[in-house]
Amino acid sequence: MAALSSGSPKHEAPEPLEGPVVATITGGTIVWFVLFLVQLPFYGWFDEHGHTWWLWTCLAGGGLGLIGIWYVRKRDAALKRAAADRTAGHPTTTE
Repeated sequence: MAALSSGSPKHEAPEPLEGPVVATITGGTIVWFVLFLVQLPFYGWFDEHGHTWWLWTCLAGGGLGLIGIWYVRKRDAALKRAAADRTAGHPTTTE
């Protein structure tokens, strides 16, 4: 395993892909909440078979998705602000 990580890399790492991040996180959050709501009527069955964690996992996924939406919207706004500052000729960092 040490032989795989020794030496310098053979090529540069590619640039990260940017896509519709806000839409992706929002869609995933909606899916988690829908899964929770679809399973909710079957709570009794899940409880009898020891699978209530399925419901709570979906609810936790939806809750964490809400935090993710907040985060990626702030990130997207910061990236747009930085791009606008660059095009206006303002430096983004102080020296």
